[in-house]
Amino acid sequence: MERPSLEINLPDTHEEGKLYVVDSLNNLNKLNVCPDGSQHALDEEENTGDTGENTAGSNIRNQCLFFVTFILTLIVSLALVSFVIFLIIQTRNKMDQITSRLISDKKSIEELKKMNNMILKHLNQSGIK
Repeated sequence: MERPSLEINLPDTHEEGKLYVVDSLNNLNKLNVCPDGSQHALDEEENTGDTGENTAGSNIRNQCLFFVTFILTLIVSLALVSFVIFLIIQTRNKMDQITSRLISDKKSIEELKKMNNMILKHLNQSGIK
């Protein structure tokens, strides 16, 4: 196999010939630089041309996708915040119930202490030991 020469002699040609040579050099550079998979993508890009329609369509599609993702994120965030607020309210209600039970139990314990003291006094006075 012959090794291709890296030196390229550019003869004096007209503008059209110069463009052909530059295009050939670009193609050669793509073959040397790009791996096999990316060369196919570059060929498709060249075939579509630079009309701007594909980029405009994909740009609008990307904006629409971003907008939908943003709206979904807001909805999920709102749902999570609502759930957290619901849990805070439920926890507050439970804490109020527990506090009221503790207060009533404290009153009951104080009453039992008073009754115990009265019984002890009565037993001490009656002389039963």
